[in-house]
Amino acid sequence: MSLREILLPDPPRRLPHARLFNVLCRTIHLAATGTLLGGHVFGVSADLLVPWLWLAIATGAALLAIELYGSLDWAFQLGGLSVVMKLAVLCAVPFAWNTRVPLLFAVVAIAGVGSHMSGRLRHYSLLYRRSMKAKG
Repeated sequence: MSLREILLPDPPRRLPHARLFNVLCRTIHLAATGTLLGGHVFGVSADLLVPWLWLAIATGAALLAIELYGSLDWAFQLGGLSVVMKLAVLCAVPFAWNTRVPLLFAVVAIAGVGSHMSGRLRHYSLLYRRSMKAKG
Protein backbone atom coordinates (compact mmCIF):
# COMPACT_ATOMS: atom_id res chain seq x y z
CA MET A 1 0.00 0.00 0.00
CA SER A 2 1.47 3.36 -1.03
CA LEU A 3 1.66 6.41 1.21
CA ARG A 4 -0.84 8.16 -1.08
CA GLU A 5 -3.32 5.29 -0.62
CA ILE A 6 -2.91 5.52 3.15
CA LEU A 7 -3.26 9.31 3.40
CA LEU A 8 -5.70 9.88 0.52
CA PRO A 9 -7.77 6.70 0.24
CA ASP A 10 -10.34 6.56 -2.55
CA PRO A 11 -13.02 6.14 -1.40
CA PRO A 12 -12.35 7.77 1.98
CA ARG A 13 -12.37 5.56 5.09
CA ARG A 14 -15.57 5.54 7.16
CA LEU A 15 -15.30 6.08 10.91
CA PRO A 16 -18.05 4.12 12.68
CA HIS A 17 -20.42 6.51 14.45
CA ALA A 18 -18.58 9.54 13.00
CA ARG A 19 -21.78 11.61 12.91
CA LEU A 20 -22.48 10.95 16.60
CA PHE A 21 -18.90 11.77 17.61
CA ASN A 22 -18.97 14.90 15.46
CA VAL A 23 -22.24 16.17 16.97
CA LEU A 24 -21.08 15.48 20.54
CA CYS A 25 -17.67 17.10 20.06
CA ARG A 26 -19.14 20.07 18.18
CA THR A 27 -21.73 20.69 20.90
CA ILE A 28 -19.08 20.63 23.64
CA HIS A 29 -16.77 22.75 21.47
CA LEU A 30 -19.43 25.42 20.90
CA ALA A 31 -20.23 25.55 24.62
CA ALA A 32 -16.54 25.78 25.54
CA THR A 33 -15.69 28.50 23.03
CA GLY A 34 -18.82 30.49 23.87
CA THR A 35 -18.05 30.31 27.58
CA LEU A 36 -14.42 31.19 26.91
CA LEU A 37 -15.14 34.25 24.76
CA GLY A 38 -17.93 35.51 27.01
CA GLY A 39 -15.81 35.00 30.10
CA HIS A 40 -12.93 36.99 28.68
CA VAL A 41 -15.18 39.77 27.38
CA PHE A 42 -16.81 40.13 30.80
CA GLY A 43 -13.60 39.85 32.80
CA VAL A 44 -14.03 36.46 34.44
CA SER A 45 -10.91 35.29 36.28
CA ALA A 46 -8.35 33.50 34.12
CA ASP A 47 -8.26 30.66 36.66
CA LEU A 48 -11.87 29.88 35.77
CA LEU A 49 -11.37 30.26 32.01
CA VAL A 50 -8.17 28.31 31.35
CA PRO A 51 -9.93 24.91 31.65
CA TRP A 52 -12.49 26.12 29.07
CA LEU A 53 -9.62 27.08 26.75
CA TRP A 54 -8.11 23.59 27.00
CA LEU A 55 -11.55 22.02 26.49
CA ALA A 56 -12.07 24.17 23.38
CA ILE A 57 -8.65 23.16 22.03
CA ALA A 58 -9.21 19.46 22.84
CA THR A 59 -12.65 19.31 21.23
CA GLY A 60 -11.38 21.28 18.23
CA ALA A 61 -8.55 18.77 17.83
CA ALA A 62 -11.05 15.90 18.15
CA LEU A 63 -13.23 17.42 15.43
CA LEU A 64 -10.17 17.78 13.23
CA ALA A 65 -9.19 14.14 13.85
CA ILE A 66 -12.70 12.90 13.01
CA GLU A 67 -12.56 14.68 9.66
CA LEU A 68 -8.98 13.63 8.87
CA TYR A 69 -9.66 9.97 9.64
CA GLY A 70 -11.49 9.57 6.34
CA SER A 71 -8.79 11.17 4.22
CA LEU A 72 -6.32 14.01 4.35
CA ASP A 73 -8.14 15.39 1.28
CA TRP A 74 -10.36 17.32 3.67
CA ALA A 75 -7.39 19.31 5.02
CA PHE A 76 -6.74 20.71 1.52
CA GLN A 77 -10.31 21.92 1.08
CA LEU A 78 -11.14 25.51 2.04
CA GLY A 79 -13.50 24.33 4.79
CA GLY A 80 -10.83 22.09 6.27
CA LEU A 81 -8.21 24.82 6.01
CA SER A 82 -10.52 27.19 7.89
CA VAL A 83 -10.83 24.64 10.72
CA VAL A 84 -7.05 24.19 10.87
CA MET A 85 -6.60 27.98 10.90
CA LYS A 86 -9.25 28.39 13.63
CA LEU A 87 -7.58 25.76 15.81
CA ALA A 88 -4.17 27.37 15.26
CA VAL A 89 -5.50 30.76 16.40
CA LEU A 90 -7.15 29.12 19.42
CA CYS A 91 -3.84 27.45 20.30
CA ALA A 92 -2.13 30.86 20.12
CA VAL A 93 -4.24 32.20 23.02
CA PRO A 94 -2.01 30.80 25.82
CA PHE A 95 1.04 32.36 24.15
CA ALA A 96 -0.57 35.72 23.37
CA TRP A 97 -2.68 36.11 26.49
CA ASN A 98 -2.85 39.91 26.29
CA THR A 99 -4.55 39.67 22.89
CA ARG A 100 -6.88 36.81 23.81
CA VAL A 101 -10.15 38.69 23.20
CA PRO A 102 -9.29 39.74 19.62
CA LEU A 103 -7.93 36.24 18.97
CA LEU A 104 -11.14 34.65 20.24
CA PHE A 105 -13.22 37.00 18.08
CA ALA A 106 -11.03 35.95 15.14
CA VAL A 107 -11.80 32.29 15.97
CA VAL A 108 -15.54 33.06 15.87
CA ALA A 109 -15.17 34.99 12.59
CA ILE A 110 -13.18 32.19 10.93
CA ALA A 111 -15.72 29.62 12.16
CA GLY A 112 -18.67 31.65 10.92
CA VAL A 113 -17.22 32.25 7.47
CA GLY A 114 -15.85 28.72 7.14
CA SER A 115 -19.05 26.96 8.08
CA HIS A 116 -21.39 29.22 6.11
CA MET A 117 -19.53 29.60 2.82
CA SER A 118 -21.19 27.88 -0.11
CA GLY A 119 -20.59 24.16 -0.46
CA ARG A 120 -18.79 24.77 -3.76
CA LEU A 121 -16.23 26.97 -1.95
CA ARG A 122 -16.12 24.99 1.29
CA HIS A 123 -15.26 21.83 -0.65
CA TYR A 124 -12.85 23.52 -3.07
CA SER A 125 -9.56 21.57 -2.93
CA LEU A 126 -6.26 23.37 -3.30
CA LEU A 127 -4.75 19.94 -3.99
CA TYR A 128 -7.02 19.13 -6.95
CA ARG A 129 -7.91 22.75 -7.90
CA ARG A 130 -11.63 21.97 -8.10
CA SER A 131 -14.63 21.58 -5.86
CA MET A 132 -14.89 18.11 -4.35
CA LYS A 133 -18.60 18.56 -3.61
CA ALA A 134 -20.69 15.91 -5.30
CA LYS A 135 -23.04 17.31 -7.92
CA GLY A 136 -26.75 16.91 -7.37
